[in-house]
Amino acid sequence: MQVHINSHHHFSLRTYYKGIEKKGGSKRVWGVFPSRSKVVMASSGNNNTKSSQRVKAIVTLKQNGVGLLNGVVDGIDELLVGKTLVLELVSNHLNPKVNSEKGTTIKGYNVHKTNENENNEVLYEASFEVPPEFGEVGAVLVENEQHEELFLKSIVIDGFHNNNGSLNFTCDSWIQPKNDKASNKRVFFSNKSYLPSETPKGLRKLREEELEELRGNGEGERKSTDRIYDYDVYNDLGDPDLSIQLKRPVLGGSKHYPYPRRCRTGRTHSNKDPLSEKKSGSFYVPRDEEFGERKQKQFTESILTSGVSAVLKSLDAIFTNLNIGFPSFEDIDSLYKEGYELPPLHATALNIIQKAIPTFFKSANHTDNLLNFDAPQPFKRDKFFWLSDEEFARETLAGVNPYSIQLIKEWPLRSKLDPKVYGPPESAITSEVIESQINGTVEQEISEKKLFMLDYHDLLLPYVSKVREIEGTTLYGSRTIFSLTSKGTLKPLAIELTRPQINNNGQWKRVYTPSSSSSSSSTELWLWRLAKAHVLAHDSGIHELVSHWLRTHASVEPYVIATKRQLSAMHPIYRLLHPHLRYTLEINALARQVLISAAGIIELSFSPQRYSMELSSSAYDQLWRFDLQALPNDLIHRGMAVEDPNAAHGLKLTIEDYPFANDGLLIWDSLKEWITDYVNHYYPNPSTIESDEELQSWWNEIITIGHGDKSSEPWWPNLKTQKDLIHIITTISWVASAHHASVNFAQYMYGGYFPNRPAIARIKMPDEDPSLEEWENFMTNPDQTLLECFPSQIQALLVMVILNLLSDHSPDEEYIGQFMEPSWGEDPIIKSSFERFNKRLKEIEGIIDSRNGNIHLNNRHGAGLVPYELLKPFSGPGLTGKGVPYSISI
Repeated sequence: MQVHINSHHHFSLRTYYKGIEKKGGSKRVWGVFPSRSKVVMASSGNNNTKSSQRVKAIVTLKQNGVGLLNGVVDGIDELLVGKTLVLELVSNHLNPKVNSEKGTTIKGYNVHKTNENENNEVLYEASFEVPPEFGEVGAVLVENEQHEELFLKSIVIDGFHNNNGSLNFTCDSWIQPKNDKASNKRVFFSNKSYLPSETPKGLRKLREEELEELRGNGEGERKSTDRIYDYDVYNDLGDPDLSIQLKRPVLGGSKHYPYPRRCRTGRTHSNKDPLSEKKSGSFYVPRDEEFGERKQKQFTESILTSGVSAVLKSLDAIFTNLNIGFPSFEDIDSLYKEGYELPPLHATALNIIQKAIPTFFKSANHTDNLLNFDAPQPFKRDKFFWLSDEEFARETLAGVNPYSIQLIKEWPLRSKLDPKVYGPPESAITSEVIESQINGTVEQEISEKKLFMLDYHDLLLPYVSKVREIEGTTLYGSRTIFSLTSKGTLKPLAIELTRPQINNNGQWKRVYTPSSSSSSSSTELWLWRLAKAHVLAHDSGIHELVSHWLRTHASVEPYVIATKRQLSAMHPIYRLLHPHLRYTLEINALARQVLISAAGIIELSFSPQRYSMELSSSAYDQLWRFDLQALPNDLIHRGMAVEDPNAAHGLKLTIEDYPFANDGLLIWDSLKEWITDYVNHYYPNPSTIESDEELQSWWNEIITIGHGDKSSEPWWPNLKTQKDLIHIITTISWVASAHHASVNFAQYMYGGYFPNRPAIARIKMPDEDPSLEEWENFMTNPDQTLLECFPSQIQALLVMVILNLLSDHSPDEEYIGQFMEPSWGEDPIIKSSFERFNKRLKEIEGIIDSRNGNIHLNNRHGAGLVPYELLKPFSGPGLTGKGVPYSISI
């Protein structure tokens, strides 16, 4: 037995013998040398290799310039080549010679670096000698023998005679270094999808073991390198150990505070509150859920990862009075012209802020203390847009929160809350108030479906007395009534603000109407403006806490966890859902860390303040239903559409020019068509749905654990037929993509100029039990009263920075239908279906453009109006106000 090496290479200690492979009665020794050495196979004994196939695996590792492949790329000649990765091919067939439930395996040899490409990727090559009886390769086992984790992008195997080219394995996963504590082999299945019952026998045990590993045992604190998915309640929003004032109720797991589940972290519990987890600097998410390099860079240069507490402490040093507002509207407008000049700061404090939000400084140095804000598009087009009643109404249909407007179906309006606690249930908006502004009666308007409402009365009223105990803010329950005009636009008719009975003070409620008639006084005009400011603050809070956070981020997290725990990576439904799950756990963890946590951005800057997440829990309890997350069902439920088989999309819209609904239905139908093709391809009959144990476990876990507080509700869909599955997957895909896009990427556009959407109203209405001084101040200087109602300087600046960040598309964004998943492209039928999906989305882009150019569509076309582009499928990076990513990644 000999090992031959080229004579011009001397043998040294750097030579590494990978091992001895036994086959039959002979032995073969593979010598693995540095990449510049030529390896020659030598053998002893009689070994017939003529019928074997020599194949090679091309392994792509991703490097990101921050130590990802530290010591592997730059110092490759100093390493023992072959000590980077150990690869093992797994056959689809069981090993007949060994009593094993797993397929036959073959290890690779001569693993060496071959190339680096322009995508910052490193390519390695491994060789395999595959005997004829081995059969089809279904998986690859991988071990990382480096000291650092590696990001394995893909494996491609070439050389099989019967494979028409190559066999592909899409990995996209972090491989942790080998250790002695547990099994270190990671399994990656080929891009061919299998239902559980169709899994080749050699892969079945690996499929089961991989899912068991991902589920974990529900014990211990999770480490940053883990890839374990489990559930927990929201018990980490407060920080009682720092201050008992920062204690917050646990959301989820109780009838008082029902909520979806989050990803379990397993941290130790608080000393002062045994129900809460202790705060820590990092919030665990499974390793493969963390942001990629380009996305991470975006957040490294943002307030979210800089440590919001450090920023807030620095701002505390700037603003001696955190409740101070802007002195004038000119000072607000100057934010977008001259910028905001911070007071003189110590260099350290200024440096903290500059590092936290560098994009808002023209130059990062210790002398530049000028914050710069780009004027949002509506303000650029019409600086008085925020004063317009027409714009106030239009944004309920084409703004950042198109999910709240609803048809009025019953009259008179009444509260469903307990009158003994909250006061008389009858609304102060009477028929006389409405009929003074319309042609006809209220009954006629309702029968013709012309009256609409923003109803935040019963949801907010239970929090009014609590919020009013907090200094520097106030709250009401509110209703806002609109009528549909002959132009297809909405006209505001009345706003009702209600304060419940508090202590010895009885219920207070008032109705305000727009000052459109010649008999209206200037006092009524200013009261109307102030009432609108309160309603807009309510809408901002409901948008952020319900339409945005609850209905997309929080509700989707259990879908992500269940998919990873119950559906194998080779399951076709896993591969269909996979792009819709990208980055969601990471962005949600960041939100728990700095946005929705105690004393976080939401509590500091939005109306419900410390009760914000309690309010979100109330909305989940009262309003959230899975079946109503489907766009058609949501529109029908709100009275914004009725079923009509003769109409486009099978729905007739109550308001024909409803930009969100019109464009959203295009996306919904396209998603449904694509998902229908996909599901029917893999599930030819209902029995394949019912017999799929992974699929049934997945749906059962979503209902009974992920959304366990609502598991007994009758509206959960069954999962028995292809139609059931298509509806469920389309709903999840819609929520993760278009629903989220419609409520996210216009936040800076409409809230960046905060008088248009104040996040908070800080003072009560001037006519609510005013003192003589309060009333006189209002009468002599009403614009100052409005400024005092608006957010304070620190609140406005924080919200503007955050909304700018949240509205920004990352350079690595993945948009629906833009790129084909590798596994889809390997099946000709699925590939063809996806290509139709892609083509249809491109057509939708043109349809939306033509709608925005239609002079008859007054809710999306007109002087100074920003076109409605939120549901245009594709976009470039930045603040574009368009683009529908696959997933909730911001």
